[in-house]
Amino acid sequence: MPVFANILDAIGNTPLVRLNRLAGPEDAAVYAKCEFMNPGGAIKDRMALHILEKAVREGTIKPGATIVENTSGNTGMGVALWAAVKGYRCVFTMPDKMSSEKINALKALGAEVVVTPTNVPAEDPRSYYETAKRIHRETPGSFMLNQYHNKDNIAAHYLSTGTELADDCAKANIKPDFFVAGLGTGGTMSGAGKLLKEKYPSIKNVGVDPEGSVYLDYFKTGKLITPHVYKVEGIGEDMLCGALDLSVIDDIRRVDDKESFTAARRLAREEGIFAGGSSGAAVHVAVELAKELGKGKNILVVLPDSGSRYISKFYNDEWMKDNGFLDPADRLGTVADLLAGRRPELFTVQADDKARVAVELMKKHGISQLPVIEPGNKPIAMLHEVDLLQALLDGRHKMDDSIRAVMKPLAGVVTLRTPVSRLKELFATDHVAIVKEGDKLAAILTKIDLIDWLGTRVAVR
Repeated sequence: MPVFANILDAIGNTPLVRLNRLAGPEDAAVYAKCEFMNPGGAIKDRMALHILEKAVREGTIKPGATIVENTSGNTGMGVALWAAVKGYRCVFTMPDKMSSEKINALKALGAEVVVTPTNVPAEDPRSYYETAKRIHRETPGSFMLNQYHNKDNIAAHYLSTGTELADDCAKANIKPDFFVAGLGTGGTMSGAGKLLKEKYPSIKNVGVDPEGSVYLDYFKTGKLITPHVYKVEGIGEDMLCGALDLSVIDDIRRVDDKESFTAARRLAREEGIFAGGSSGAAVHVAVELAKELGKGKNILVVLPDSGSRYISKFYNDEWMKDNGFLDPADRLGTVADLLAGRRPELFTVQADDKARVAVELMKKHGISQLPVIEPGNKPIAMLHEVDLLQALLDGRHKMDDSIRAVMKPLAGVVTLRTPVSRLKELFATDHVAIVKEGDKLAAILTKIDLIDWLGTRVAVR
């Protein structure tokens, strides 16, 4: 082991570890890049070091400058490490959903932290994006990394994370078939994913997006949904980021909070790997893929940060119970219980189908909405009767036009493991619940399905 001049020289060269229990012997092999073993406890150390050192070389950061950034915590840690070693002041803005461990760790390194509301739009002056911009404007000589839109974020992961992953595979004689990474700013996937595609042209890059974020729907339909709050930290966004290169991505899969936290807890208890919720999200998707692909394929997955930052959150049983993520005795059961093995006939359309095809299906089967699927029975959007009707009335659409222009991004997506108690919340914001099994459409549930099931299966109190 070399002797380093300072802690910044220890960034990178994290181990690639095979998962042996979450992925079984008949599944594809899953190899996890343990980025929580960076000095700052996260993959963001790589990006912070690259951007800040470049800014110093170019004279953008001058002696005595203040470093300002909006962060979910991990970029802040990387910047705070650099600032502590180099002797700079730093100020961070963070949403109030972030764990107290993250805030206190930043303060321990000498940073100043401004906490802002989570549940406001990105453009709201109270958001952590806009608050950071204001502090930057009001602080003479300050430097802002602008990680969400800075192309150097991509370059950092191309030169560091991606190159290192390719070297890891070459040394271990592994030919990767899939690369899985969570989508936050987009830098990890855009940089590392690009490098891996250059080295292994047949590799498929799969992004992971939490329910409530905008990426998956935009990737599938080109339209932005209205985001909503979710609890997993460090992935997902309520806006499109300039550091996300969608052309590098082959597919995006969605996870919910419970899937993310459950996978992270299993990762700790079954693999001895103590990682964060975004790691759990990525592992959930990687393990799903491993089971779908089967033995003989190889999957790389990035574990962005450490579980030590979430002791008071999803590693705490009481917090999990309070938030409805740890209640195996839920008296209403799950969506799988509601379906009870039944899979009602599904009627679907494709984005290039003509409007008249959709209308005929709706008339024939007495339905008011149709899932829009792509090959492989993968749902990408929803066609609602009311939207089609309005477009026809406005003269914006004709019966021989494709439905692509009037379909809407998916909402109300659940899995077979989703508690039935969550359906009430989903039905309040959408007409139906889309049930997915992996990335495939499994069923459609409506309010009347829930009412019928409650009436026949659940005792009225």
